[in-house]
Amino acid sequence: MYAPLELPHHLFLVSDLCNLLETYLEATQVKEVYRAYLFSAEAHDGQKRKSGEPYISHPLAATYILGQMHMDTQTLCAALLHDVIEDTGITKDKLESEFGEQVAELVDGVSKLSSVHFETREQAQAASFRKMLLAMNRDIRVIIVKLADRLHNLRTLGAMKHASRRRIARETLDIYAPIAHRLGMNAMRIELEELSFAALYPRRYQVLVQRMQKVSKKRTAISKDIQQTIEKCLVKRSIQAQVQLRDRHAYSIYYKMRDKKKATSVDKRKTFSQVTNVCALRIIVDSIDACYLALGAVHSLYKPKCDRFNDYIAIPKINGYQSLHTVLFSHYRLLIEIQIRTTDMHELSESGITAYGLDHFDKSANHEQEPHPSCQRANEWLRELLKMQKSSDSLEFLEHVKTDLFPEEVYVFTPHGKIMQLPKGATPIDFAYAIHSDVGNQCIAVKIDNQYASLSTSLVSGQTVEVLTAAWARPNPNWLNFAVSARARSYIRHFSKNLQYDEAVLLGKRMLNKELATYALSVDKLDNEQRTQLIKSFQVDSLETLLHDIGLGNRMALIIARQFDPKTDITIKTVTTANDKPKPLIIKGTEGLLVNFARCCRPIPGDEIVGLINTGRGIIIHTATCKYVTKYRHSVEKLQAVEWEYGIEGEFLVEIRVEVRDKRGVLAHITTAIANMGCNIEEVSNENSEGGHSTLKFCISVRNREQLAAIMRHLRRLEDVIRIQRSKANYQ
Repeated sequence: MYAPLELPHHLFLVSDLCNLLETYLEATQVKEVYRAYLFSAEAHDGQKRKSGEPYISHPLAATYILGQMHMDTQTLCAALLHDVIEDTGITKDKLESEFGEQVAELVDGVSKLSSVHFETREQAQAASFRKMLLAMNRDIRVIIVKLADRLHNLRTLGAMKHASRRRIARETLDIYAPIAHRLGMNAMRIELEELSFAALYPRRYQVLVQRMQKVSKKRTAISKDIQQTIEKCLVKRSIQAQVQLRDRHAYSIYYKMRDKKKATSVDKRKTFSQVTNVCALRIIVDSIDACYLALGAVHSLYKPKCDRFNDYIAIPKINGYQSLHTVLFSHYRLLIEIQIRTTDMHELSESGITAYGLDHFDKSANHEQEPHPSCQRANEWLRELLKMQKSSDSLEFLEHVKTDLFPEEVYVFTPHGKIMQLPKGATPIDFAYAIHSDVGNQCIAVKIDNQYASLSTSLVSGQTVEVLTAAWARPNPNWLNFAVSARARSYIRHFSKNLQYDEAVLLGKRMLNKELATYALSVDKLDNEQRTQLIKSFQVDSLETLLHDIGLGNRMALIIARQFDPKTDITIKTVTTANDKPKPLIIKGTEGLLVNFARCCRPIPGDEIVGLINTGRGIIIHTATCKYVTKYRHSVEKLQAVEWEYGIEGEFLVEIRVEVRDKRGVLAHITTAIANMGCNIEEVSNENSEGGHSTLKFCISVRNREQLAAIMRHLRRLEDVIRIQRSKANYQ
């Protein structure tokens, strides 16, 4: 049973490290690592850890962890030096002159951003994490050093304050343990999770460990009997194999008990008994063929649970993991979970990208072979992260990475039979962006197993998905409501930001043109001298930036236009004012994200309207009688004269209240009547029901006031309708 709190404390000595390294490195390489130790010890001289130990004990222990993984010399040197830039006066240039460019880059990649000021701890952490991920893209050994650093910090977390322990543990569970999992480093992931769980929820951890120990003692004989039965069956079939009992870990059991995502109406959250009612075994054989022979053998011995078989050999997990998974019914009323894999697969599942050494990533080495597929997958993932960070700020990027570190996948097929791996809960939008960003951006429809389906449909493993595209199509910001993958969400957000910027510029231009009309001017008629003067007066980079600020409501078009009033003190080329009254801004209904219709009064074509400028959001259109607008009557700079475009087309939401007799079927009767009038119902609710009467509230889409009036007249004729009215504007 794994119990991190019971690990004996051991202050590693440099002799321990050298003895370990001599088992796989040459003498000159061990000497170079020792030189890095001396350099680091001198740099950290006088510094102490929270526990009171010399600070050098930490990088030494982290390096020992990497030595156990048989890491290369440069990585070991970087681990010994990983805190010198951050915590001492040593510079990156100094490290480069002493130990070379690659070691200096590794150390710099692990170091936090300390020279930049951030408003919050979260921003600082996100920026430092982003810096580390970018360094990982250049050299993946950066994260290996960071994981070893984090693992030793967790092993010695007892000296930290309670709040710090919780913060470090939470961050590890959210980011570093999933990264270890994504890189296939299962052994390290398990220890990171167990230590973090014990620090974050010590009481829960303790209770779970105690209950697991009791269950383990009760079932030892049963588990041994099942193990021996399977061993005899494999020997009888001449299959050479090792049959091992697998340890169950506290955090994995806790995670399964708390996992809401897996819970459905049929399968609620699992209890401790349900999760632990399993005998977990692993069968290790010498070839892939033997894996399938062993699978046949155990299936002939015990009945398999049909819905619990997975072939991760034919279709590896996204981190390169390969095994056959099956669940069997035993005669002890105990389920048997079995993993079947080869020796190489087992080594890869435990150590991930470090299984075959990281000399593949040493840019100074002469490579005679291609990197292992697990290393290639890691590099592909890092390249995707690099693309995402270009269109995100640090906090957004960190959220994208958290989203991308999913523990489970869905496997679906393209029409040509290619397998696509997606996060659990993925939709056709995620599938489209996984194929290519252009496919996602231009997606208009999708077929699942040759049947048209909604873009928000959750995909299931084994389905064939076909995406239909059009050159004119563009991403819909509403896709963010159901897109799951970090790649899809990043591209949609990036497009929405650019779309909002372009729309703000166009809206700002329309608003400024409306005010400039007073002076017989327009944006396009401004000469270079006038443009330059505006840019200088309002301290912006360009006229486009100024228009963008106007569109967002950060600047008032009226104030900017007044710069061209001959009565102002600012010397701008004199213009002739127009005698015509300023024209209102025409609302077409297709302006996009920067012109929104207020939900409090829901204006529709035919209503008298007014625009309220909202900083950062553009213009909010209200009815002229809306109570919310009354408090701005004297704030001229906040109000914008607007009117509907003649012959405007489109659908606009409006709310009506219908008081009816409380009878069976009355709701169906009214909804049918509304639908027969060619109107869509977006929302419906029962606001009040008493005294034999009910008040039904409908949110419906109409073209204009005329259509709304026709619908209300039609509903008034219904026998069970007592009263009908349009919802009045509520003050919000």
